[in-house]
Amino acid sequence: MLHLFLLLNKTPAPVPDLRSIYFPKLSFPDYNFKVQNGSLPKQTSKIFDIVRKKYVILTPEEWVRQHLLHFLVNEKKFPASLLSVEKKLLVNNLKKRTDVVAYSSGLKPLMIAECKAPAIKISQHTFDQAARYNLTIGASYFLITNGLEIIFCRIDHKNNSYKFFPEVPHYKSLLESDEALKQ
Repeated sequence: MLHLFLLLNKTPAPVPDLRSIYFPKLSFPDYNFKVQNGSLPKQTSKIFDIVRKKYVILTPEEWVRQHLLHFLVNEKKFPASLLSVEKKLLVNNLKKRTDVVAYSSGLKPLMIAECKAPAIKISQHTFDQAARYNLTIGASYFLITNGLEIIFCRIDHKNNSYKFFPEVPHYKSLLESDEALKQ
């Protein structure tokens, strides 16, 4: 009887907060996102996309993408009107989507960005796979992030090489640098 009493009165083990597993603190500043939480178990939460101007399903990859969009617009001064999200493209006759494309004021692709879920490690294979998307777009700059790590580089299409930067430059600096390279 004592054994049954102990079992019934035992404090349950703490349940891990799944939000912190799937949506951890990222390497970006904190932003006040507009989130609609699903109430029933099968209903998913949605997050407001400042570029598409609509609520989208909140997945771990979307969590990273929304942080990146806010970071580019708020910290690096990329005009939201010159950003494209989930742009369709054809890579080796396969339909793909880029996560983010930033354009110059002349609407030429300036930067392509790929977002991965925080649980996805950015390996050489992941980097190369995402960089292949840029062969179709031809942007001068490439960014890949899982929210915990941000890799930013300039692509030298002529020599098939990359120049890596320690941080993401401001939009105006990218435009100036891109123009100087073309002269």
